[in-house]
Amino acid sequence: MEKETMSVQELSARMGISLPKAYALVKEPDFPVIRIGTRILIPTDAFKEWLVIHSQKESVWL
Repeated sequence: MEKETMSVQELSARMGISLPKAYALVKEPDFPVIRIGTRILIPTDAFKEWLVIHSQKESVWL
């Protein structure tokens, strides 16, 4: 069973990007995050939708 959320560290590993790049990504206004105190969680379903939408656009993260 897949987890409902992932941490920024898990996002970094899943996307194959550095941890600083993952933190920059979660600060983007259209990136799906849940903030609980100082903790940042990324809903996995919303992340998958975001990834599909942004994979069809020219990436600014290259």
